Amino acid sequence: MRGGESLVDLLAPQPGESILDVGCGTGHLTAQIAQRGAAVVGIDNSAAMVERARAEYPQLDFRLADATDLGFEGSFDAVFSNAALHWISQASQPLVARGITRSLRNGGRLVAELGGKGNVERIVRALEAAIVAMGYYLPAAPWCFPGIAEYAALLEEAGLEVILAELFERPTPLDGGERGMSHWLSMFAGHFLAAVPPEQQDELVGEVERLLRPEHYRDGGWIADYRRLRLVAIKRGDERMDR
Repeated sequence: MRGGESLVDLLAPQPGESILDVGCGTGHLTAQIAQRGAAVVGIDNSAAMVERARAEYPQLDFRLADATDLGFEGSFDAVFSNAALHWISQASQPLVARGITRSLRNGGRLVAELGGKGNVERIVRALEAAIVAMGYYLPAAPWCFPGIAEYAALLEEAGLEVILAELFERPTPLDGGERGMSHWLSMFAGHFLAAVPPEQQDELVGEVERLLRPEHYRDGGWIADYRRLRLVAIKRGDERMDR
């Protein structure tokens, strides 16, 4: 079972529940939640993603919104998020956690999965080595990949009780065959590619592929070294909301 679908199973949405999907993207998992009878609102800070979600699932409620500025007050039985929260800077993570807490009713739950500590570490090391070898400065990584203790403490400080937290390996085949790694780099690592001039980016990608190929290319396709952090947390009735 794919990661997103198994996370929806962990959420176990019930008919009549109100659920917020943070970082809904094109709405595929939002629709799965709705199919189980829940009233779901999907939010994303990408206008293009929201537009695609509305076109694909016009019957659902999708909104352009920023996870660092959630404007809901006790509106939801659950907050759901898959592969989105690691795109938020470490400095802004407390804003997201407090916003999620405010959005939940007492007894409501957060079910989330994001890139965890060590996620795509080998890919990042290859990018860094290739950029340095080409004589350019390293950019800061655009992601936040926390460990269990770090993120559980963040959620607890925001007023949530963490009842499940697991960090696990998820080696993931990349679509595209021989071009799978270059496609992944273009989609998710543009911040690193921009460290070199456009006319040298193909050279950079080629060097990254060379460095990764011995361990990450098998049977005609690429494997990304994903590590996922999965969490379930509950909002109790005695948290301090405005810390």
